[in-house]
Amino acid sequence: MEDGASDLAGGIAAARQIWSDLKKSHDGVVVSGFKEVAESRLCVRLWLCGGASVDVVSRLEESSRLSLPPTACEVVEGSLPPCLNGGAYIQNSPNPQFMPHGPYHVVDGDGMLHSIKISQGKATFCSRYITTYKYNIERVLGYPVFPNLFAMFNSRISAYTTLLNFARVITGQINPLIHGLGTANTSLSLIGGKLFALCEYDLPYGIEMKSDGDDLITIGRHDFHASKKILMNNMTAHPKIDSQTGEVFAFKYHVIPPFLTFFRIDGNGRKQKDVPITIKRASVIHDFAVSKNYAIFPDTQIAINPLEVTRCGRVMTVDLDKTPRLGVIERYAEDEREMWWIDVPGLNILHVVNAWEEDDGGKIVILASNVLSVEHTLDRMDLNHFSMEKIMIDVEERKVVNRVPVSTKSLDFGGINPEYAGKKNRYVYAAQIETMPKILGVVKIDLSLLLAGGDGDCTVASRSYGPGCYGSEPLFVPREPSNQGATTEEDDGYLLSYVHNENTQESLFVVMDAKSPTLEIVASVKLPRRVPYGFHSIFVKQSDLRRPL
Repeated sequence: MEDGASDLAGGIAAARQIWSDLKKSHDGVVVSGFKEVAESRLCVRLWLCGGASVDVVSRLEESSRLSLPPTACEVVEGSLPPCLNGGAYIQNSPNPQFMPHGPYHVVDGDGMLHSIKISQGKATFCSRYITTYKYNIERVLGYPVFPNLFAMFNSRISAYTTLLNFARVITGQINPLIHGLGTANTSLSLIGGKLFALCEYDLPYGIEMKSDGDDLITIGRHDFHASKKILMNNMTAHPKIDSQTGEVFAFKYHVIPPFLTFFRIDGNGRKQKDVPITIKRASVIHDFAVSKNYAIFPDTQIAINPLEVTRCGRVMTVDLDKTPRLGVIERYAEDEREMWWIDVPGLNILHVVNAWEEDDGGKIVILASNVLSVEHTLDRMDLNHFSMEKIMIDVEERKVVNRVPVSTKSLDFGGINPEYAGKKNRYVYAAQIETMPKILGVVKIDLSLLLAGGDGDCTVASRSYGPGCYGSEPLFVPREPSNQGATTEEDDGYLLSYVHNENTQESLFVVMDAKSPTLEIVASVKLPRRVPYGFHSIFVKQSDLRRPL
C-alpha cells in the first residue's frame, strides 16, 4: 500500500497540472447551490443541503470524524426493552474523512457505521469507518483523490474534476474499474446471513460484528459469487428480502447500456442470472418495489448524460420534459420480454416503503415517498417536499387506477414491521422532514383510515424531537411475544433512532413505544459523541449472522 500510495502521490502532481490547465479560463464559473471556499489556489465549491453546511463543513474537524472503539454508555431515562438484548442498532452515515478538494454533495461522504450494542439492559456505543478501497487510498495519502460522484455529475466545474480523474485512471494511479470507488455510506442489509454496507454505485462491503472486543470490521467487497467478473460492477442500496425464502431481489443501474439490470441472490447468498432491462437513457433509480409476484421499477426524471463530460456540461440533470414511469416485471423473469411500462406524471419515487398484491394478484399496491419540486433535487434539496403516496396498479389493464397521499406532512424514510414486507400492512412509521437531511420527528400512519375515495390524512401519532433536535430514520423492532408461539399485533414494538441536540451538542439513542398514541420514549441512552445525520439503519442480533464471508 505504501509503494502504491507513493506512485499515486507522484501521479497526482501531474494530474493537478491537468486541473490547472483546464481551470485557467473558467475561474468565473458560478454553480448554483455551491459555496466558494479558498483552498490553496483552487476554487472549492461545497454543496450546502439545508443543514448540511453545519453538519458537513463547519464540523469536519470534530471528533466525530474519528473512529471510536466500543464505549460504555449511560441509560439516562427509562430502561431498555428486553427484546433489544443481544442486538445492535447500526446506522450508516456519510462522513468525509477529509475536507473535500472540489465539488461536494452531502451523499458523497465516506461511509461510517454507528452502532449501539445492547446486553442485559446495558448499552455500548461504537463508531467505525467502512474501510473501502477509496477510504484506504486516501487515508495513506492524507487527502482526498477520488471523485465525489454525486457532485461530479452535478455541475460544469465538476466536469473538469471528472476529466482529472479520468487522467488518474488512464495513468494507473487509481483502479476503480477493478476495485470500485464507492463509499458504502447509504444502507445496511442482511444477505445470506451476513451483514453488508451498501451504496448506489459499488458492490456491497461485508461487515463483521464480534460478540467481544473490536466491532464493525470491514471484510471487503463482495460479488455474491457471481459467475463472471464484471468491470464497474455494482448493486444499489435497497435490496428486497423475502423473509420466507431468504431470497434477495436487487438491481443496478449504469451510465452505459444496459442502463438497468435486475437480479436475484438465492438464500445461500449466491447471485443468479442478470436480467438486463432496456430503457432509452440512464436515469437515477434509487429504490424499487417487490411484491409476491412482481418487481416494480420507477424511471424518474433525474437523468444521467455521460457524454456531457466531453463538453464540460452537467452529467446529471433533471429532465422536466420526461414523463416518469413505472416498469413492471415478474420477479422470476428470465428476460425483459414480458415487462411493461406505465406513464405516471409527477411521480418521482425516492424510497419505497412496501408493496403487496390484492384481488388475487390483480392489483399491485405500492407505498412510497414521492419527491415534489424534483427540479431542486440536485442543487437545492432543502427546497424539496416529500409526499408519501399509496399507488394502485391494475395488472390486467396495465395502468395506475388510484394514487393518493396518506399524509399532508413532508414524509420520507418510511418503515414498517419487517414481518409485513411484501404483504399488506396497516401501519407505517416515517420521518418528518424539515429540510434534508434534518428529521424533526416521527409520524405513525394508519392506512386503514384511507376513505373509500382515497382521501384523508392517516396520521394517528407523532413525536417531535424538540427545538434544535434532529433524528434519524425511525426503525421498527417487534416486541417478542410473552409466550412461545403467541402472536403480537402489527404495531406492537419499538422505534429506534439517534437524536442530536444542536443547542447543547448532546446526542441520544432513543427507544419509543410504537403503540403509544404519543410514541412515548421508554428509554434514552446518552452517547459519548455526536452521530452525523445519516441515511438508513438496521437492527441485527448475533443469532441472525451465519458463517464468515
